[in-house]
Amino acid sequence: MRPAPAPSAAALPALTAAETAYRRVKAMILDNALPAHSQRLEAELALDLGMSRTPVREAMLRLAQEGLVAVTPRHGMRVLPLSAADMRDIYDVLESLEPKAAELLARRRVAPELLTPLHAACDAMEAAITVGNRPAWAAADEAFHHNLLDLCGNRRLAAMVMQVWDQSHRARMVTLNLRPLPAASTAEHRAILVAIAEGDGDAARERFRMHRRRGGAELIALIEGSGLGWL
Repeated sequence: MRPAPAPSAAALPALTAAETAYRRVKAMILDNALPAHSQRLEAELALDLGMSRTPVREAMLRLAQEGLVAVTPRHGMRVLPLSAADMRDIYDVLESLEPKAAELLARRRVAPELLTPLHAACDAMEAAITVGNRPAWAAADEAFHHNLLDLCGNRRLAAMVMQVWDQSHRARMVTLNLRPLPAASTAEHRAILVAIAEGDGDAARERFRMHRRRGGAELIALIEGSGLGWL
């Protein structure tokens, strides 16, 4: 049976104003356009976004539920920081859950063409390392992890990982130019992909676990050693 065609853009439901506000404000926080401790009034954000205050208020409350901001009546929202202790907690979760996603994908033994996005992400990381393009490397790294979660076959696990992944994105972006060129991380991604392509669930899981353990230790040490203390 042929798979059903993907829905066209016209067939997809339009985003609500509240969803649009939520996505835009969240992106500003995660990319540090709104850094930690930023204070923004509801009216100010609504003006910046060119929207009414109601969807912005709904977005702020949703972001507060996710632990990204604190909302105070008449004072708007304050972007919450991430400490080294927060990052330890986040990487404990990532180290526990993401390796399982890699194992599940390897054991699924999907058709090779379905792994094309992972191969493309590894290729892009390697190309970015060659020319020292850190933003391009970060985008490819994110694509690798997101595509792996999409392919793992467990939507609940993927959703749990993405919840903490978002929280760590700010720290990775702030420290992107402070850490060594991520050649080791690039090689680790390729090794994980090789294990997945070979259907070796145990190797995929353990390689991913060590990747997260090393990366988390590097990031936490950088936060503490740089004097940032919080992000």
